[in-house]
Amino acid sequence: MIQDRHAAENDQQAAPVGRTILLYDGVCGLCNRFVRFVLRRDRMAAFYFAPLQGKFSQAILGRATVDLSSLDTVVLVRNADTPAESLLFRSDAAIEVFILLGGGWAFWARWLRRLPRGIRDAGYRLVARTRYRIFGKYDACPLPAPEDRARFLPPD
Repeated sequence: MIQDRHAAENDQQAAPVGRTILLYDGVCGLCNRFVRFVLRRDRMAAFYFAPLQGKFSQAILGRATVDLSSLDTVVLVRNADTPAESLLFRSDAAIEVFILLGGGWAFWARWLRRLPRGIRDAGYRLVARTRYRIFGKYDACPLPAPEDRARFLPPD
């Protein structure tokens, strides 16, 4: 009974409504490092995470009519599952993550945001094309640390 109650509390905590969710390539070494980077610096526990390969992410992207076959980016979902839901892609998503982390990260992100999106996204696409070669690729999404599991939305 105690385990059932604890599981229900975790499900409520990870409910996506109104949350900020980072959708990432679960098999990408760089993307997984980025998620761990955000987890270590997210003092307010503002971010939740879901792999792009999961049904949860596919449902969000399907609502926004995003072509899933060519997705090579992190996606930041603001106000998830509400009428105000919005999605940011590529450099816009990464910059917004750094702004939400605050501190010096926000300062540099705001400076970077002044560059034209075309230039920022060209750099982002270059890294995206080479990320598996440079940072590796997992056979399956790595499991999060036990203390972080409540912040990861179920992939199925």
